[in-house]
Amino acid sequence: MDIRPIRTDADHEAALREIDRLWGSAPGTDDGDRLDVLATLVEHYEEIRWPIPRTTPLGVLKFMMEQNDRSQTDLANLFGSRSRASEILSGKRELNLDQIRLLAREWHIPAASLIGELETA
Repeated sequence: MDIRPIRTDADHEAALREIDRLWGSAPGTDDGDRLDVLATLVEHYEEIRWPIPRTTPLGVLKFMMEQNDRSQTDLANLFGSRSRASEILSGKRELNLDQIRLLAREWHIPAASLIGELETA
């Protein structure tokens, strides 16, 4: 097997083309082994080249609100309190379990993404 580390975007593209060619190869065969190794190398390169930034529950909430054209008023209406929505969006208060459940049910935000540490200013 002639496999080298992926160090550049050109190496990455070449590896993706080879993975595409090998896709569906039977496990335990030379092609299947080559596919496994290339997939591992590509995954490693992508984690380094394009890392996924960590975020907080507040960051998730703000992102989801932006993506779905929701406003602080929409959040206040959902929670039944303008001041509570303001405190949450300013980072002064964490979401409680009931609010997380409500956001998951009504706005389809995964509950697990809303559990974590309070964002500090």
